Amino acid sequence: MPTEEFCYVSDGAFCPYGPKDPAFVVERAMAVSRFLLEQGADLIVVACNTATAAAITTLRASFDTPFVGMEPALKPAALHSLSGVVGVLATAGTFKGRLYLNTLARFSGRVKVIERVGTGLVELVEQGILDGPEAEALVSRYVLPMLEAGADHIVLGCTHYPFLTRTIEKIVDGRAVIVNPAPAVARQALRVLSGIRELSSGPGTSRFFSTGEDRVLRALVREIAASDADAFSFTADASIF
Repeated sequence: MPTEEFCYVSDGAFCPYGPKDPAFVVERAMAVSRFLLEQGADLIVVACNTATAAAITTLRASFDTPFVGMEPALKPAALHSLSGVVGVLATAGTFKGRLYLNTLARFSGRVKVIERVGTGLVELVEQGILDGPEAEALVSRYVLPMLEAGADHIVLGCTHYPFLTRTIEKIVDGRAVIVNPAPAVARQALRVLSGIRELSSGPGTSRFFSTGEDRVLRALVREIAASDADAFSFTADASIF
């Protein structure tokens, strides 16, 4: 959707959500959503598995605006696994979420699911450490046991983890398929938005807000956009909401 206006919020001051109490995550999700609506959002993507698990039901009940959430892509991994073993790397909050547990119940009879809580990975990404010895050591701690158990698909169940794809691929070394749900979520966002209004004719713009500092946010945007992050609008302000 290159012609759309995007407004992104990084809640860096309260990251990571994974180990936090679900009630706190709901509170932050509500605050971020209200801010996005004030910015004119027609659609909100809850780009966090933990926030989706804790808050998506409350958000949909509280606002008329449509929400698209995240869920670890266990279903496609289970359907395509040849070894019958699937690894899921996610946060503790995601593993406790109803969406994930319902999907797990549906497919646990079909495949063996190996769950690993990626403690410390979100913090690495938030610091901009996407590769190198520190990242490789931490990724290996979680991914190697999955491979040793025979996993042929590894599901990235946190929206921070795809930034570590190069490191994960290096550790996996072709022994498993890395499953990133983000493209499917983007397609769903397009379907939902197209169902409520015509797409904009452009030109598209992007604004980025952070409740923490924005140095790493700028770098991550550059990583995604493959362009100069300074071409976008950035605001780092702990008091924006």
